[in-house]
Amino acid sequence: MMEEILLAFGLTLFAGLATGIGSVLAFFTSTTNTKFLSVSLGFSAGVMIYVSMIEIFVKAKDSLVSALGVQGGNWATVGGFFGGIILIALIDKFIPKQGNPHELKKVEDMNKPTPAAKDPSLLKMGTFTALAIGIHNFPEGIATFTSAIQDPALGIAIAVAIAIHNIPEGIAVSVPVYFATGDKKRAFKLSFLSGLSEPIGALVAYLFLMPFLNDIMFGVIFAAVAGIMVFISLDELLPAAKKFDEAHLSIYGLVAGMAVMAVSLLLFIS
Repeated sequence: MMEEILLAFGLTLFAGLATGIGSVLAFFTSTTNTKFLSVSLGFSAGVMIYVSMIEIFVKAKDSLVSALGVQGGNWATVGGFFGGIILIALIDKFIPKQGNPHELKKVEDMNKPTPAAKDPSLLKMGTFTALAIGIHNFPEGIATFTSAIQDPALGIAIAVAIAIHNIPEGIAVSVPVYFATGDKKRAFKLSFLSGLSEPIGALVAYLFLMPFLNDIMFGVIFAAVAGIMVFISLDELLPAAKKFDEAHLSIYGLVAGMAVMAVSLLLFIS
């Protein structure tokens, strides 16, 4: 059991720190590879949507039906699913536009001169932006951890998908923080720290959810995780992928992500 817990923490840390990769890309590349970005975001969305609806939702339903009966279990599953959507939607609603990871930036934005970079009074705003990103990522840490505890192979798939979408999120943190401070090192540091909210989410799940993890609790959490991941895919990943789309690459990436997830479920999970 301890090995599974350590693996779950490791996967969550890996997913969270991918924001640092995005921050590094923002500082050491001059242009955004829009084709790769479109395909990768679409791929991540495909993985998340497929695994949420085909695997996670079904496991949640099985667990809740077993504990509450057919009618009660089905209602609880649907309630947990839409509860997860409402939770992440509320988090998004209260994140200001300038701190919202859905407002993606390109790497080349770093090279645009801006008077904000010379205004130290905007440091507070830059710090708040990173904090807002951290709040947004917190439920993703819970999702990755609980999934990995229940099924390590499933946790790996989810961690990879979240890590892919955290890379452009790291760029989205670095650019506005750099605009606010004019300091690339500070922008990288805050971007890096914002990713730590995911392992913090895992720690909260371990301390406060694990002791009560019975069939009902597990089912509700998994249903909520499915809802969170579907919302992120539809509200964040696909619109961002289409923004940088060329010749339907985002849709090709989406289908590829679903196919890879389907094959991995057949070979390694089921």
